[in-house]
Amino acid sequence: METTTSSSVSDFDTNPNSNSNSSSSPHTSNSTAFGVNLSPLRVFRYPLSTFLEYSGLLRVRPENPETDLLLPDNPTPNSSESTTSSNGEVSIRIIGSGENDRVRSDDGSVMDGGEREEERGSNVEGSTSSGSGNNRDSSYQRYDIQQVARWIEQFLPFSLLLLVVFIRQHLQGFFVVIWITAFMFRSNDILRKQTALKGERKITVLLGYFLVFMLHISGIYWWNRKDDIFYPLLMVPPKVIPPFWHAIFIILVNDTMVRQAAMTLKLVLLMVYKNGRGHNFRRQGQLLTLVEYMLLLYRALLPTPVWYRFFLNKDYGSLFSSLITGLYLTFKLTSIVEKVRSFLTALKALSIKEIHYGSHATPEQVNAAGDLCAICQEKMNTPILLCCKHIFCEDCVSEWFERERTCPLCRALVRPADLRSFGDGSTSLLFQLF
Repeated sequence: METTTSSSVSDFDTNPNSNSNSSSSPHTSNSTAFGVNLSPLRVFRYPLSTFLEYSGLLRVRPENPETDLLLPDNPTPNSSESTTSSNGEVSIRIIGSGENDRVRSDDGSVMDGGEREEERGSNVEGSTSSGSGNNRDSSYQRYDIQQVARWIEQFLPFSLLLLVVFIRQHLQGFFVVIWITAFMFRSNDILRKQTALKGERKITVLLGYFLVFMLHISGIYWWNRKDDIFYPLLMVPPKVIPPFWHAIFIILVNDTMVRQAAMTLKLVLLMVYKNGRGHNFRRQGQLLTLVEYMLLLYRALLPTPVWYRFFLNKDYGSLFSSLITGLYLTFKLTSIVEKVRSFLTALKALSIKEIHYGSHATPEQVNAAGDLCAICQEKMNTPILLCCKHIFCEDCVSEWFERERTCPLCRALVRPADLRSFGDGSTSLLFQLF
């Protein structure tokens, strides 16, 4: 005997808070988005958690974080709720006593009640265990993220206060480092633009930049004349053991000022090769590259005296300080060897006078190619024949190979993978701290 009873549940029973929600929704629509309260106080108190909740990585938490309980995203309904469907109907099935013992299976075989219950229990247990396991893992992961976000929110205000105090204690040092860094970036842009002008650059402009750079270097070292920053320039350790942040300051100032001095030397090269074309343009690029690799080698050695004096501190014990100093010098030696090889390669390239990516074209070859450069779209000027049989002006193709290694037309590999060229007048902007 089977009896099915259906009853409709009223809207008030299934959603008792519908009236209150409908009345309060116009009031909260302006301060919530996607279920997240975006009030200024909440954003100020919990900025990271509010962002994670807004992006959907975390569930929306209550206003009081101490009472926030860890709940699974998809809670499993209990036995009393499982019989209620989503549309508000309740279904009840009554099975007779005889039917409870023997039930016909789907494939036609007859099973008794015990086997039927065992099979049903195993299926339900397997499905619920897999679903609950995934929900539990997801809930734990979100809970961990939420705890980390709360810890950062608690630590962030205090860390900001410490940062403000640290900046106030080293205000002059911060001002000097920011100023010389901004000046160096601007100087690098100026030098690259003047290099790109080729024959159009003016001696008076180059001389003016040269004087400004020299005055800037002199002014910075005069301003910090009491900070004992001159000795590392001569590879001599400071007189006294510098504190950590003072050692960083000495290295930053010297590293930036050395690059500024190298830029003044590059300006002199641009004055010498003002009207450089063809062979002179290639030689100018080779000299600029050599100056840059010589600068990289010197900058790799520049922090060594400062860290040597810093690590060789007898207050830590003779054995410990000697061991740390020896390890630092060993690590430094490996990096210096690479810089020496790069410098020697750049010096060797300067001594080679012939063109390593082609040869001078004959008049017959130029006439056969049409006597028109594909780069500048003008008549050939000192034509160069590449290994791929394409012909270009020497000025045009030399500038091209400052950035590329392939033919401008067929993209065949022409220039071997050698050192990076700094023929455009650029300077490495990365700091050498260690």
